Amino acid sequence: MKKLWQVILGLLLTASLGFNFYFLREKEAPFQDKETFRVEEVLDGDSFIIPLDQTIRLANIDAPSLEFCLGQEAKEALEKIILGKNVRIEKVGKDSYNRLLALVYLDDQFVNEILLTNGWAKYVSGGSNNEKITDLLKEKDREAKENKRGVWSEECYQKENPVDPTCNIKGNLGKHEHGEKKTYHYPGCAEYERTVVEADLGERWFCSEEEAIKAGFTKSEHCFKEYEKPDGKQ
Repeated sequence: MKKLWQVILGLLLTASLGFNFYFLREKEAPFQDKETFRVEEVLDGDSFIIPLDQTIRLANIDAPSLEFCLGQEAKEALEKIILGKNVRIEKVGKDSYNRLLALVYLDDQFVNEILLTNGWAKYVSGGSNNEKITDLLKEKDREAKENKRGVWSEECYQKENPVDPTCNIKGNLGKHEHGEKKTYHYPGCAEYERTVVEADLGERWFCSEEEAIKAGFTKSEHCFKEYEKPDGKQ
């Protein structure tokens, strides 16, 4: 009897290991054995879900987060293109969240290109190593910027505050070795005229230095004079 139970337990263990191996293999299978697969859900303007709960991140593009300028619109644009349809995926790597980075095609349409062409996203490096593909995507991004489409329009890409010109302090986000850098610039700062507020990235306008500081921003090191409010009062 003891030997019988040992045999049964051995079979169960073997079956369990086999199932786990099959499941893990199937999660990668769409990129090895199948040409197309169905888009079950769109998460935002540059990522979506396919069967087996696999998240795909469109390579070489960056759409606004849902809470930022045109974030919802970018998601809706991607939904109109691919939701509920079968797409072909060309895997090019993984991102920092372990999501698959991919070039995505719907029939003869290159989805990454469509989003850049219409300004629903911006080009970013670190995706495909195919120079022909990256050159194409860079060019579409440049054209969208020149023609002020989508996130490159004044709705998101701003040198002046379109809502309240008296709130003229520019809050910018940047990167440095310790993470995100939040800096504000006001008229009179050396880089003010060259500084753009990209609302699609979460950058914003402030009405006072106090407001900017409260939001976690620090004054640019290139500001050599005191801030003067538009009404002339400091």
